[in-house]
Amino acid sequence: MKQKQLLLISLFSALIIVGAYLRIPLPPVPITLQTLFVLLAGVLLGTKAAISSTAIYLLLGAIGLPVFSSGGGLALLLGPTGGYLFGLLFAAGLAGIAGNYKKKEENPKMYSLLCLLFCFLATLAVYAVGVPFLKYSRSLSWKTAIEVGMVPFLLGDGLKIVAAVYLSRNLRSRIKEFLG
Repeated sequence: MKQKQLLLISLFSALIIVGAYLRIPLPPVPITLQTLFVLLAGVLLGTKAAISSTAIYLLLGAIGLPVFSSGGGLALLLGPTGGYLFGLLFAAGLAGIAGNYKKKEENPKMYSLLCLLFCFLATLAVYAVGVPFLKYSRSLSWKTAIEVGMVPFLLGDGLKIVAAVYLSRNLRSRIKEFLG
């Protein structure tokens, strides 16, 4: 990989960490900005780099560094919020599909629609992994798991999707210029 790509991957890993600390604590799952930075990594850097930056984040947390919203360590990855953390990997890959779109400059409206679609699918992927993980780790009913692990986050995640698309439209030319 080029050094500049590695720098961007590292930058987005750091942004995901910062996003974990920008939170509103709700039990059992806090509202954070991690998802926004994962979506941005995907739409700006593409699948491979977004998954790499997210995997670095998860590995740092797994070895015990306090990068998750409630600390670090394997216990948190295997606890009630672990599914949401693992879901970030799938989200990075899905959002990255829009980032891989080669005709971004030729058709900016199509790019924005792709970003919206794949950021929406990426957010659904976080729920698809996180809610069942929460259900089984806490022995909740499906109704309760959805009520506490998804419903409170829908509006905020919708805003994060819109923010990711808006920011990507404004930042993609700078990223392209930086990469040369």
